[in-house]
Amino acid sequence: MNLQNILHEIEQVDTDVVDRLDHMSRRHMFSSLVKKAVVAGSAAAPVVLASLLNKTYGQSSVVAEVLNFALTLEYLEAEYYNVSLATPGFLNGEARVTFAQIAKHENAHVALLKGALGSAAVAKPKFDLTYGGAYPDTFSNYRTFLTQASGFEDVGVRAYKGQAPRLMSAPDVLTIALQIHSVEALHAAKVRYLAGLQGWINLSPPGLPYAEEDKVSQGGVNLVAATGYSAALVSQAFDEPLTKDQILAIVKPYFA
Repeated sequence: MNLQNILHEIEQVDTDVVDRLDHMSRRHMFSSLVKKAVVAGSAAAPVVLASLLNKTYGQSSVVAEVLNFALTLEYLEAEYYNVSLATPGFLNGEARVTFAQIAKHENAHVALLKGALGSAAVAKPKFDLTYGGAYPDTFSNYRTFLTQASGFEDVGVRAYKGQAPRLMSAPDVLTIALQIHSVEALHAAKVRYLAGLQGWINLSPPGLPYAEEDKVSQGGVNLVAATGYSAALVSQAFDEPLTKDQILAIVKPYFA
């Protein structure tokens, strides 16, 4: 994470952000952040950035709601991968290397969101990683594990996309959310590769419930009629955002 680049990007979309940060000059603010990161080590960068976001938009109830929603989903993903890696003999070879890296990403997302929210951060819930008993062999059957992991990542991508419009009033926070969104999309493609699936969602696949993936119209244009492509191909070409309520309906069985 390059803090200088991030601060530059923030100023491009929110020219008043620096003035709101205790009226510090850009140079003084960046110098202070870098010193903190250097003293604590490079791993502290997400925490330092979280402090920046908290100072800027910590009082916004809408932003806090969106970040807590994202944090809840990140808690779930991080827990899922952490448990899988802690299960003796379960993940090996490429799978272990891949999911160890993904777990680090999800844990970093949790750290960032918790830091940004500060005392407003929701506590980590208790999870039922068998999806309400639907997958009792989650951490003994690799195929079952991949099915859920693929669903997690697909849902995560669509959750961030669905909440993006609600962050328009906080463009610096939106920028960070979109940075997480793109990484979740990379996770989704990699997990699908490991599962022997296509890198994109095709209609309504098996596994975790999906929604609105059978749509063939975008922006009022029926793309099957306009292109002659099949409904399956059109569905692959567009990834639908989902609302908070739609996402919660999908992941509800994971909450003990």
